[in-house]
Amino acid sequence: MTLVLAMLLDAALGEPRWLWQRAPHPAVLMGRAVGWCDQAFNRGAARRARGVLVMVTLGLGALGLGWLLSLLGPVVEVVVVAILLAHRSLVDHVAAVARDLRVSLGDGRRAVARIVGRDTGAMEVPDVARAAIESAAENLSDGVIAPALWFLVGGLPGLMLYKITNTADSMIGHRTERHEQFGWAAARFDDLLNLVPARLTAALILLAQGRLGAWRPVAAEAPRHRSPNAGWPEAAMARVLDVALSGPRAYHGVQSDFPYVHGGGRREIGAAEIAAACGVLWRVWGAALGLIVAGWILVA
Repeated sequence: MTLVLAMLLDAALGEPRWLWQRAPHPAVLMGRAVGWCDQAFNRGAARRARGVLVMVTLGLGALGLGWLLSLLGPVVEVVVVAILLAHRSLVDHVAAVARDLRVSLGDGRRAVARIVGRDTGAMEVPDVARAAIESAAENLSDGVIAPALWFLVGGLPGLMLYKITNTADSMIGHRTERHEQFGWAAARFDDLLNLVPARLTAALILLAQGRLGAWRPVAAEAPRHRSPNAGWPEAAMARVLDVALSGPRAYHGVQSDFPYVHGGGRREIGAAEIAAACGVLWRVWGAALGLIVAGWILVA
C-alpha cells in the first residue's frame, strides 16, 4: 500500500517548485556525493579498483540511509518514495517539449536540451521529437518502473541503493578517458539493476497499449540499441507509436550513426507523436498501479 500511495502522491504533486527552490532534492544530494567521490578518488593508478570501492561505499551508505528512514514510520516512507519516483515530472518535461515545439523549432530545441545529453543546436523537428520520445521511454524505466520494483523487492534500502547506483551511472558511467575505468563499476552495477526493470517496462508498454503480441519483434529489435537495457523500453515505445527511434545523433560535436530501432517506423514525426508518448506514459502508470493493487489484494 505504501507504493500505491506514493505513486498517487507523485502523480498529484510531481516535484513542487516551491519546495525544491528552498531545499536540495535528494537526487541533487546524491549527485553531490558522487561528484565529490569523482573529484577525490578518480586519480592516480588503479582507477577501476578505486571506482569499485567507491560504489561499495556509496551502496552501503544508501542501504543504511534507507533503513534509517524506514524506521521513521509509514508517512515518511510514503513521502520519500513519492519524492524518489519521477513519473509526473517525466511527463511534464516531455510534454513541455511538445508544447514548445508547436511554438517554434528553437523553443523545441531548448526544451529537449533539458532532458537529453546529445547536441540539440542543429536538430530538426523530427530529431527533437525522436529525442523526447526516447527520453520518455528510457526514463519511464529508470525513473519509475525500476525504483518501484526495487522498493517492492527491498523496501526503502532497495530503492535508495538503486537511486544512488543510477545517479552514479549517469555521472561517471561513461566510456570517456576520464571515466571508463573509474566509472566501470557504476555502469556495470546499473546494467545489472536495470536488467529486469527494462524488460518489465517494455512489457508494460505493450500491455497498456493492448499490443502484447508485439513482444517478439520488440525482443528482436532491442539488442540493436547501444545500451543493453534502454533498447527494451525504446523498442516497445517505437512499436506502439510506429516511429523509428535511436538512430544517428551527435554528442559534443561528434556524430554517431547508431542503428534505428524499429527502422520501418515513421521518421517524419513531431509534437503530435511526443504527445502520444505522454499518453503511453500515463497508461503504463495506470497499468502498473493496477497490477500493484491487485497483487496487494491477493497477498493481503
